[in-house]
Amino acid sequence: MKTHDERIAEMTFATVYPLYLTKIEKKGRTKEELLQVIEWLTGFNNKKLQEQIDKKTTFETFFQNATLNPKAHLITGVICGYRVEEIANPLTQKVRYLDKLIDELAKGKTMEKILRK
Repeated sequence: MKTHDERIAEMTFATVYPLYLTKIEKKGRTKEELLQVIEWLTGFNNKKLQEQIDKKTTFETFFQNATLNPKAHLITGVICGYRVEEIANPLTQKVRYLDKLIDELAKGKTMEKILRK
């Protein structure tokens, strides 16, 4: 049986992205805001992000290709029952960083706070 970390590594960004979009749009946020948050964390602009979706890249490849924001370590708190700053597996931590940012967007935080300015 695969570990939690292995399952996350093999998930494709393309399968999760529509779930992110649905989650934030239900809360009155926009696709543009979602793209801004993803670009802040990963460095992927809209075109590069679409390439990742079209290629159906796994989260492992997605984050290998990403340029993680130097302020990513400022993302703290609990997501899915885990404290993101304490997650030992580097890939799982990056995925949870993204989950946490999406969560903050859905909860109505200002972009300034989400982007750790």
